Amino acid sequence: MKRILFFAYGVFCHLLFLVTFAALAAFVGNLLLPQTIDGPPAGGTIAAAVVVDLLLLAAFAIQHSVMARPAFKRLWTRIVPTPIERSTYVLISCLVTGLLIWQWRPIPIVIWNVQNTIGWSIGMLLFSVGWLSVPLVSLMINHFDLFGTRQVWLYLQGKEYTPLPFRTPLAYSWVRHPLYLGWALAFWATPTMTVGHLLFAGVLTIYMAAAALVEERDLVDFYGEKYRRYQQQVGMFVPALISRREVPADESELAESTS
Repeated sequence: MKRILFFAYGVFCHLLFLVTFAALAAFVGNLLLPQTIDGPPAGGTIAAAVVVDLLLLAAFAIQHSVMARPAFKRLWTRIVPTPIERSTYVLISCLVTGLLIWQWRPIPIVIWNVQNTIGWSIGMLLFSVGWLSVPLVSLMINHFDLFGTRQVWLYLQGKEYTPLPFRTPLAYSWVRHPLYLGWALAFWATPTMTVGHLLFAGVLTIYMAAAALVEERDLVDFYGEKYRRYQQQVGMFVPALISRREVPADESELAESTS
């Protein structure tokens, strides 16, 4: 019974992520939701809105980073059973993201506003590319491991979990962090940029740059020389001027297990 419950819990958390991801895209794109990033001001001063938004972004960044660190996982799994550790991380991430969307204080002071039809269409196209690239890149590694479903599926079958091997498929043979590039494009590509949106995009971009450095330290600890060689051959965010053939084809899959 426990195996079935863990599997149901993992599937639920994965589905909740998909809903939360769609809600976040709608929030950032000012689409459909009653509360969006550039919605009407909630009242109060601009300074108060900045403080609230920074606290929400800090909660988002701290939760995503701290709970993903190996040292925290070792402590956390004394409380949360190992098969559902990743699913629980996903669940809490969804709750923190939902809190950010719910409590966000818009600051709709316009920095730029592209009203030209062609310019607006290009902005929305880049916005769509950014949001679509995130799930597509996750499929290049192991989407179901990243969101905990593989773990509960293996547990349901009575099989031991094995970490994914390291290799560099598709986008990972060009840059080491294509997921972060997708997120950055999703956050920055907009026909209308407000102060609130700029705060959101700027803080999360700084967070992702810092998180990438911490993740790389963990990946070097885990994969050793394989990852060091990968760092030498492939740029972190900008493609290195080398042939893709220089990246070892038989290396194990780059699972963003620390992200």
